[in-house]
This record gives sequence, C-alpha cells and structure tokens, in this order.
Amino acid sequence: MERPPVIRKSAADFRVPPNLADHAAERASFTWESAREGLDGLPGGGLNIAHEAVERHAAGPRRDRVAFRFLGREGRRDVTYGELSRLTNRFANVLTGLGIGKGDRLFVLTGRIPELYVAVLGSLKNGTVVSPLFSAFGPEPIATRINLGSGAVLVTTASAYERKIARMRDELPSLRHVLVVDDLGEELPPGTLDLHRLLDEASDEFQTVPTQGEDMSLLHFTSGTTGTPKGAVHVHQAAVTHWTTGRFALDLHDDDVFWCTADPGWVTGTSYGIIAPLLHGVTSVVDEADFDVERWYHILEEQAVTVWYTAPTAIRMLMKAGPEMARGHSFPALRFVASVGEPLNPEAVWWGTEVLGLPIHDNWWQTETGGIMIANTAVMDIKPGSMGWPLPGVVAGVVHREDDGSLTVVEEPDHLGELALKLGWPSMMRAYLDNPELYAKAFVGEWYLTGDRVRRDADGYYWFVGRADDVIKSSGHLIGPFEVESALMEHPAVAEAGVIGKPNEMVGELVKAFVMLKAGYTGDDALRQQILGHARKKLGAAVAPKEIEFVDTLPRTRSGKIMRRLLKARELGLPEGDTSTLENGG
Repeated sequence: MERPPVIRKSAADFRVPPNLADHAAERASFTWESAREGLDGLPGGGLNIAHEAVERHAAGPRRDRVAFRFLGREGRRDVTYGELSRLTNRFANVLTGLGIGKGDRLFVLTGRIPELYVAVLGSLKNGTVVSPLFSAFGPEPIATRINLGSGAVLVTTASAYERKIARMRDELPSLRHVLVVDDLGEELPPGTLDLHRLLDEASDEFQTVPTQGEDMSLLHFTSGTTGTPKGAVHVHQAAVTHWTTGRFALDLHDDDVFWCTADPGWVTGTSYGIIAPLLHGVTSVVDEADFDVERWYHILEEQAVTVWYTAPTAIRMLMKAGPEMARGHSFPALRFVASVGEPLNPEAVWWGTEVLGLPIHDNWWQTETGGIMIANTAVMDIKPGSMGWPLPGVVAGVVHREDDGSLTVVEEPDHLGELALKLGWPSMMRAYLDNPELYAKAFVGEWYLTGDRVRRDADGYYWFVGRADDVIKSSGHLIGPFEVESALMEHPAVAEAGVIGKPNEMVGELVKAFVMLKAGYTGDDALRQQILGHARKKLGAAVAPKEIEFVDTLPRTRSGKIMRRLLKARELGLPEGDTSTLENGG
C-alpha cells in the first residue's frame, strides 16, 4: 500500500502543549548554560546526578509521588521519591561503611529489580562511579569489564554470583566487596555480603558528596569489532543533557507515567530508564519480566502509560504478533511513543499510526554521546525512516574525511557522508577508559565523528544509511543496508531482515539479505523469487539484493541492533570479534 512520504501533525494531535513548540526559535535562543538552570546544583557550583534525580524532589511537593512502579514476580511495588531518598541514603552509607568513596567503581549485575536502581542512585550520591552490566552476560564478559574498570564493588544476586562469579573471583583482583541480593533462600555464598541486612542496619541520613560537573559518574562499555569492549566515561554534567532531552525529545510533562523498556545494562536503560524521568519528577514503570507481547499490551493499558520509549526490535516483534492482539486492548492515556537502538523502518512508524493510533518517533544517539542528539519531536511532521532533526543545542553536519585527515562539511542536501557533531553538549563522553589513542581518533578539530553514514535532505531531516563499515559498495554504488532492509520489510511475508555486502569479483560486493519470515509463510524458492522481485521494484536492480537466505533468527544485541558485522563474519568465515552483548550469548 502506497503511503504519503510525510505524516503531518496538527494541533488536534497534541493532548498537551508540546515542550518544544517552535523548533527554530528554540534553537536560536538555546544555550546549555540556560538549560542547567532547570536543575538545582550543589552548594559551591557542584552538580550530582542523584541529587537532581532524587533529593530535590524528595525535599519538595513531589515527595509522596511514585518515582518507580516495579512490576515483578511478586506483584507491584511502588517507591515514592521520599522512600527512594531514604533507600539511596542507606545504600550510600553502606558504601562509606565499606570504605568505598568518591571515584571508586561499582558494577551492578542484576535484573530490573529495585535493588539495581537503589544501587545506581545511591552510588552516584556517594560520588562512586557506576557501571551497569547486562544480567545475561556470561562469566568472561563480566570479568573483562570489571577488570578493565577496576571494579571495587559488585552488586548482584546470589544465583548470579554462584553461576557466574564464584569460580573466577580470584581473577578479579580489584574486587573488594560483593553485595548480594538473596534470591536463593539459602545461606549466602562464601565471600559475599547480605545487601538487605546492610541496608537495614544503615542510617536514613546522608549528605550527598559534593561532586563537580566534570567528575566521573558512569562507565558504559560498548562493543567493537575487536575482542575488547570500550569503556565510555561520562560525568555528572551529563544530567543537563538528560533533563533537556527528556523535555524536548521525549516531551515529558509533570504528570506523565513513563515506560522505558530498555535494560540499564544498555546506556538507554540508564540515561532514560533511570535518570531522565527522575530529573523530571515523573513516575516510571519498570517491568522485571522479559519481553512478552500480551504482557506489554497489558502494561500499556493497566498502568495508563502516557509516554513509551522502546526499541525497534520490540516494535517489530509486536508487529509480527499481528494487529489483533493490540486491538484487544485500549490505550487512551498513551500520547507519545519513541524508539531508539537502531533506525526504525518506515513500516514500523506507520504500524504505530495504524495499530496504536500514534506514530512512532525515531531518534538517534550513541553510548558515546550520552543522550539523544537527533529526534523526531512531538511537534514535528514525521518522514518515516528519518532520524529527524538535531535537537536545540546540538550542531550536526555531514562530513567527508580527506586524505590529509581534514574534514569537509557538505552543505548540499542528499550527499552521503559521515555524521559529525560539533563539541559542546554536556553528556559527551570524556574518555575511552585507559585508551587515549582510540579516543583521539574519534575527533577532528571541533567535530566528533560518529562512524555513522547519513544523508541530510533539503528539509534538514537526517537519514541513517549505515555504519561506515556496513555500507556496501557494489558496481560503483554506495548502498545503505538499512534502506534495503526497510524495503524488504514492506513485503507481507517479511518479519525482519539483515543485509550485508558479500565480496564479488565482478561488482566488488553484492547485496545479500538474511530474512526472517512471519508465521504462516514457508521459505521456499517461489517466495524467494517473489521477495527479490518486490525488492527490485522498490529499489531498482542496482540496489536490490541478489541473494536471500531465510533464517529463523538474526544476531542482535540486547539493545536491539542487528549485528550485521556478525552476519558478515559468519557468512565469510571470519573472526566474530566481541560477541558479549549478543542477545542470546552467541
């Protein structure tokens, strides 16, 4: 079905006035210095994420408002801002009692249970640096990150410790304390401390450590093509970006019920699953369970979620389940839906409009940027498939790297180049931990080079093409895998697709697609030819895939990104590199 290229917005689409009502006017007047005035700050000019997220609300009229609504195996638990203040004070006192202070590193390895959120915020209040880990990590990626980050404390569950940590404890020389949440109902493992007992014995009173804006706050590891993850260092000043983007990109209002589905082991689950909604004093829903279509629709309905931030993979799985399941529920409270993780295919944006009654607003950022940089905001017309516009305070450009290492900024529309961001926003990573050479390579002059290939159209919308090493070069054409994947998903049989360039003597690289089918379809040669014909009609013969392989699953990170480099490595029999963030562990 042919659809218009733009989803137009009108005043009738806004149930509340958008925070970013006039994008051009806001960009013209915006400064990060003025944005910081939306936060309290600490005496003497300091800044602490946990003070801004918890204490300033607990000391005011939001004290009895629910900060977190945890949906767990044993039912619902509401934690108010006042209670969150007491719990995080106790955790900070536990750390000081163990000799853990400002600048020490604490790692968290749990599911989405209350103790994770208390540990993150209590640590930040104590000036301790936090690094959340995916609960699905195996022993090796856990050990690698703790050792790279010189972790002094680990917060985990008794079962995770027994399965993943105990036998390699001697290989973690920096690790001084393991604080355990007992989920086994037996004696705690040897060499661990009972977190609940320590919290029960700790004082409710704690004075936030006077951190400065440039003090290290969070350490997020991001995978690369090598076997060693990179540790992106973030600082307390990042709160200014989190507050601003929560306001502009997610359109958070005071009475919102917000649900970010991301695990805090991924940067989105920390920046927007913990920090940003708390900075705005709203109520956040946290679901402990894994993805389940019916459960998710129940949560949207029963918890009266107003703003929902999720991932393309989840949206595609909802699409695969069919519209009937969604239509068995009602979401009258839901007013804004956003997505991040990898670019959102146009078909998914339209699915939101047709099934949820709301378009899905894609946005773009990276672990390194610390916060949302480019977004489809509430007030904008949407071009499905586009990343949107740079937010106020963010200066983006399409650049070419010259042979001498310099940059040329391309002003003309629709030219393919690398996305670059001009330095100056508060949440930019300050270092790759212990790797200054790699960090230096990410910058040329005043520009941060993202490694993403994009184009900018005549209306200023940015369009993702692919990672610089994903772009396919075939017979002189530069082909972005996302464009091909999006076209394939428009075929009624295709649930998801991953596209790579496969070396070919004649054309350089030919386009190969790995396709997952929807239920009810059989991956035979007739369907393969039908999908190939559909792609040629949509894309032209030069861009359409030449090969299609039907697969049951695609390798994805737990944040939802299709690991194209892994598809390519497996296709060509090459080393797979770092697979520690792979959704199913490999």
